Amino acid sequence: MFVGNGTLEPLANEIEGSRILIITIPPLVSGIKEFIDNLKRLKRTVFLDIYINDEPSFIDIEGLLEKFKDHDIDTVIGIGGGSVLDVAKLLSVLLDHHQVLKDTVGNGLISSRAKRLICVPTTAGTGSEVSPNVILIDPSDDQKKGIISPFLVPDIVCIDPSLTHTVPQEVTAATGLDALTHCLEAYVNKHAHPMMDLYALEGIKLIGANILRAVRNGEDEHARYQVAIGSLYGGLCLGPVNTAGVHALAYPLGSGYHVPHGLSNALLLPHVMRYNIPSAPERYAQVAIALGCERDVSHNNTAKAGVEKIEKIIKDCKMPARLRDLKIPRNALPQMAEDAMKITRLLVNNPRDIQLKDALDIYNSAY
Repeated sequence: MFVGNGTLEPLANEIEGSRILIITIPPLVSGIKEFIDNLKRLKRTVFLDIYINDEPSFIDIEGLLEKFKDHDIDTVIGIGGGSVLDVAKLLSVLLDHHQVLKDTVGNGLISSRAKRLICVPTTAGTGSEVSPNVILIDPSDDQKKGIISPFLVPDIVCIDPSLTHTVPQEVTAATGLDALTHCLEAYVNKHAHPMMDLYALEGIKLIGANILRAVRNGEDEHARYQVAIGSLYGGLCLGPVNTAGVHALAYPLGSGYHVPHGLSNALLLPHVMRYNIPSAPERYAQVAIALGCERDVSHNNTAKAGVEKIEKIIKDCKMPARLRDLKIPRNALPQMAEDAMKITRLLVNNPRDIQLKDALDIYNSAY
């Protein structure tokens, strides 16, 4: 793992592959030119694909597999946000592979990976660079599907916070809150793990203390670095513990209304927290303390202060706080609740059971 400002450029010297596919996005092409030139000076053959979709789908992956199936790729590098990294991770598995995409959907169904995989995140949010997860939209039912496997964990990870300096304010806010949600849901989770608790609480501290500074001033190196490390910690929690109710209820916003994933989480996070507090007051109190809140003699009071702190962060980051602000019709909420109930792999982690009526109540509260 390479961690630190400016660590992308020397990464070229550590890449053993000779035929390299780089997946990235248009705004980054000029910024990674020196890295690509370094690879070419080292006699590497480089193929570049510019990916543009915020929410990757089965169709995107199948198109890229067809495009590069005869290029004899031996190394795949993803340089971008979570969508780009997820695409790169799946391509590294499925290029020249005997399995087809639909047979990998689920947990532990990937049998192997022959290509080397390198992930370089340019947003501090998804933690995809260290997680065993890929999330895709299945066009057959417009639902987000999870693919989970240790073969999706990269061989090399480069955390270069300087690559996040040009990320727009709204993206910095949304991805940072996504990372914060990863840490929070890993800590307050039916399957919480003592080792992951350390990463989760430290991630909450780092992101909570620095996200607003990073949003207001993208050139704040210290804030960018701290949020990037917090995002990394959140990603490390995704494999052993994973997320819960917030993410489950956020998925229908992304698949049905193309709301960015981080924003979907931010819209629902305080409402799910309030719903969950009765089942985990001590855990939520620790979250609040990690966010900088004062400890009250009552766990419930401390926990509620944590929810208020989250709401203040969302407001100060100038993010929408209500579903109605995104023009989502109120009559769509029952279908969203039904769709959320299908995300059982995450709902089972939630500290308090969420039934259909509960999901609808949470959506109405967020509306």
